[in-house]
Amino acid sequence: MIEYLATFFGIYLLCLFKFIAGPVLGAAAGFSVLEIELVTVSGMMTSVIAFTYLGDWIKNTWTIKIRKNPRRFTKRTRNIIKIWQKFGVYGVAALTPILLTPIGGTVILSSFGIDKTKIITVMLVSGLFWAFVFAISIRHILAIPFFSKLLTF
Repeated sequence: MIEYLATFFGIYLLCLFKFIAGPVLGAAAGFSVLEIELVTVSGMMTSVIAFTYLGDWIKNTWTIKIRKNPRRFTKRTRNIIKIWQKFGVYGVAALTPILLTPIGGTVILSSFGIDKTKIITVMLVSGLFWAFVFAISIRHILAIPFFSKLLTF
């Protein structure tokens, strides 16, 4: 039981920073689809909630100006604005598990002034959907004999 909880907690900690770690490591640990969903979404939502509510405090308290005149429009900020204009709140939330980290998606949504409850809601729905899709997909991929033989080595 202690080994199971340690494995669950370790995967949970990785899901705080990278969403895909939950389905991949959960399948490798032999978790069921429900357990993979639980560990992945709980890790993602912990970081989403933390950065949604603590983001303003962190921004106001820990902001350090490195340059005298920081450039406002860099290549990175232009790409973020393009994503925002094309997809909006729901698009950023849907792309977060695939392309961004939970922290990155939350910071983007917070920086555009989206309501905190809306951020949490859309990120939860997105996390539930993508965790289920990834868990089922990885299960089917591991059922292929070629991949199952690779795991036995």
